[in-house]
Amino acid sequence: MKPTNTAPDTGEPALTFWGAAGGVTGSMHLLEAGNSKVLLDCGLHQGRREEARQRNAHFPFHPHQIDAVIVSHAHIDHCGNLPTLLRHGFDGPIYCTPPTRDLLRVMLADSAKIQEEDAAHLNIARGYAEPWVQPLYTAVDVEKVFARLVSVPYNRDHDAAKGVRFRFIEAGHVLGSAMVHVVAAAPDRDRTLTFSGDMGRRGLPILKPTGAIPPADVLVCESTYGNRTHRSFAETVEKLYAAVRDTAERGGKVLIPAFSLGRTQLIIHVLQQGLREGKLPRIPVYVDSPLASEVAGVYRSHPNALSDDVARDLREGHGLLGGDGVSYVRDFEESTLLATRRGPAVIIASSGMCDAGRIQGHLKQLIDDPRCTIILVSYQAPGTVGRKLLEPKPTVRFLGREWNKWIEVLHLDGFSGHADKTDFAAYLAPLTGKVGKVRLIHGESEQAEALADALREMGFDDVAVPVPGDRAVLG
Repeated sequence: MKPTNTAPDTGEPALTFWGAAGGVTGSMHLLEAGNSKVLLDCGLHQGRREEARQRNAHFPFHPHQIDAVIVSHAHIDHCGNLPTLLRHGFDGPIYCTPPTRDLLRVMLADSAKIQEEDAAHLNIARGYAEPWVQPLYTAVDVEKVFARLVSVPYNRDHDAAKGVRFRFIEAGHVLGSAMVHVVAAAPDRDRTLTFSGDMGRRGLPILKPTGAIPPADVLVCESTYGNRTHRSFAETVEKLYAAVRDTAERGGKVLIPAFSLGRTQLIIHVLQQGLREGKLPRIPVYVDSPLASEVAGVYRSHPNALSDDVARDLREGHGLLGGDGVSYVRDFEESTLLATRRGPAVIIASSGMCDAGRIQGHLKQLIDDPRCTIILVSYQAPGTVGRKLLEPKPTVRFLGREWNKWIEVLHLDGFSGHADKTDFAAYLAPLTGKVGKVRLIHGESEQAEALADALREMGFDDVAVPVPGDRAVLG
């Protein structure tokens, strides 16, 4: 896609959009101010295998010229290509919040494992034909990233590079997520940029609420759900409870595919609440994910990043993301036995779209059991097993064969951790007349353009949806 609204290179501070521009994956934006170059996010592009591999393996700039990276949060589409950046010559600091620093250790190690396993499977499928497929990066590369991490607390100004200062503001999306407010020096006056990262919904539990968005010469804002209003969270929770109760009464098991950072913690939290308040029967809840177990440990180690009520409960000795009937399963052999244990249970496992991971092992054992229910709590992309489960067909194909689909399938789409159009209106309305340019990223075209129209109606004069290579001058 050719850049459409590229600004001329005037020597003034400017931002070039390289990832999550015109789409929702691979967040990456390059700020240039004077001789300094600072990268905002370095996310993994996720999509069709060969296209994604090529985009992730090659950067549209020279990594060794980048002075620093500022990471908004630990989701892989925002941080997952940091090891590749280092492999290509980057040797500067990587700034993030303290919780994100700890989550990066967990998430990037898991990503390296996936990269290595994926390369191994491809080599087996190709009969070890030369040249061998190499992983995008390895555990050794990830270790090098850890040595570059510099944690910066929220609401504290910090120098990223010469003439570039930044501050993190709570984004409320996942633990440690941050908006980034940047002040870049220029000959006439300082220029300002606010990068939203991914913003959370209002009223969700566990995390602190999204902070106020700082005014700026340029606001770069996500638009993932810019044309959509999420279903009521309270209503969604009640539907989850009802499905668990009904399945337990039938003697069946509930499968919940969920991504290991963010969605899994939210689901565990609401299930624990239901168990404590007697809204759910006392059945075991298994979180079948070593990664989710490690993520939960990071949540517990950062009480200051949690909502006031959850932090208070943690200080008073109440369980957070574990205990009260919730247990974690790390051992693979134990995982294989969960679906065959007698009696009702809830099993939470990744991946969230049922395309890989331990959820597939449980699904193949329970998919033809009409007593059981699978509850999809995330968006299901076209072509994924999760999307196929939602189709009105008697069978579904995965793991290389067709399966009878007798399990009950329920889709609850009110658990999203992303802001929706009503949240955007609440967050952005106070900035009317206080922002020079708005650039909408991290959204499919329909969502981004709808939010752009809404912002113009609110009084924002210069709103655009960039594509990769577009450039916005600060000022």
